[in-house]
Amino acid sequence: MMNNYKLIGDYIRLVDKRNKDLAISLLRGVSTTKQLIESVANMSGVSLHNYKIVENRQFVYVSDTSRRGDKIGIALNTAEPCIVSSIYTVFESIDKDVLLPEYLFIWFNRSEFDRYTRFHSWGSARETFDWADMCKVKIPIPNIDEQRKFVALYNGLMSNQKVYENSLADLQLICDTYIENLIKSEELKPLGNYIEKLDNRNTDNTITEVMGMSVLKEFRSPSVKVNMNNLSNYRIVNYNEFGYVQTTNNEKVLIVCLSKFNHPIIISSIHVVFRVKDESELLPEYLHLYFKRKEIDRYARFHSWGSARETFNWEDMCNIKLPIPDIKVQEAIVTIYHTLETRKRINEQLKNTIKPLCPVLMRGVVESMKLENLIMSRIDQFKPSEEEIIKK
Repeated sequence: MMNNYKLIGDYIRLVDKRNKDLAISLLRGVSTTKQLIESVANMSGVSLHNYKIVENRQFVYVSDTSRRGDKIGIALNTAEPCIVSSIYTVFESIDKDVLLPEYLFIWFNRSEFDRYTRFHSWGSARETFDWADMCKVKIPIPNIDEQRKFVALYNGLMSNQKVYENSLADLQLICDTYIENLIKSEELKPLGNYIEKLDNRNTDNTITEVMGMSVLKEFRSPSVKVNMNNLSNYRIVNYNEFGYVQTTNNEKVLIVCLSKFNHPIIISSIHVVFRVKDESELLPEYLHLYFKRKEIDRYARFHSWGSARETFNWEDMCNIKLPIPDIKVQEAIVTIYHTLETRKRINEQLKNTIKPLCPVLMRGVVESMKLENLIMSRIDQFKPSEEEIIKK
């Protein structure tokens, strides 16, 4: 089967075009999800003259593999030209009528390729998969029509998923706009009139499910080691109750989580637990939606106080003002949000379903090439020799 595999070094070449005239300002990074992403680098005072240009249908990859979770950062530019760091490697297909960049990218998307690059990375302080290693990669390269067929199949699946994903933005906009309109049209009321602080402790150590809280405003497994033999001082959080982290100077956001567990959980005693007094006036889910807004994060950060660490305490929480419309309006907003969250989960499932198809498609390529070789060998077997033709 390996006879069908060829060195990609014979089909690709390095590209080193620099942004000398500053014609391109679109700066991109490379993610381990194999995408070009918005750069997170601080570019203040940095010249872009030496940055590398990545044209449409060209590849870029980061040779450093030691700090990327056993994955390699590599992407195919499918949009307008952009620039990337000069330490990245840019390359392209020498002849796109022989090797389609999109076909090659399907190969790069395989988890097996990630494992291959990690295994063949070298170094002490950091391990790298350099250009020479890349050129030694072997892949099956069928004729161009076969490549187009597999690319069309893969792109069709990806296109359907993207259409579904784009619809999520519309729902998100509806949620955000609805609340923004309420802020402008409704009377803003102090949150403290509608919530109450709780302090129920796990005194008998009966509850052992310890939770931490994330910047996504969700309960998660704790990030620090917990002494499971001493949980008596932990605070209990029941269904539809909130927990929140008062410290804001580390994460720079207000971390407020709503429990949807059907059983009690516990959180650290340094955190605060509260609930809505009357759910016929204020839905906990509606309040949680309000806490998820970026504006509330900025508000909490601005109103945090302290020296060694800054906190947004209970009094500050009670001083938040928000629109509290009729309960039917709150229910409508929450319903839209639940639909959005459900579709987000479906979208992630779609993406997780499509990704494993890359190795399946490649196996199809190999099997197709094996069948073609077998047919050709059988044809050659029964083809008359030159001597037999002459005798006839």
